[in-house]
Amino acid sequence: MTMAPPLFLALALAYAGLTSLSLAMKRHHDQVMGRKLQPERVRYYRWPGWLLLALSLWVTLTVWPLGLALFMAVGLVAIAGLPLVFLLPYRARLAGRLAVALPVLAMLTWSTVALV
Repeated sequence: MTMAPPLFLALALAYAGLTSLSLAMKRHHDQVMGRKLQPERVRYYRWPGWLLLALSLWVTLTVWPLGLALFMAVGLVAIAGLPLVFLLPYRARLAGRLAVALPVLAMLTWSTVALV
């Protein structure tokens, strides 16, 4: 099995998780969504963000042994945060759209490779 589809899925999940966590912050929520963040809705962004980061770790654990998987998960979170840092100030809406599109594309890629 090739390492590219699970690596892409773990990276996409890490990006989506970081984006969700950033949407729990007032400033970034205003930038991406174009409306004010209600204080009672913060948990609707925090919990999915942490869940997506945990799923990213789980994907790495299915591919690599524990030590390498933890190392890769931390590295993938750092790599996923880089485009988010550059997109939020300049193209905030694109950052939000990518958070939805990338995991879907990664799962389609992994399922297509599994069929072959």
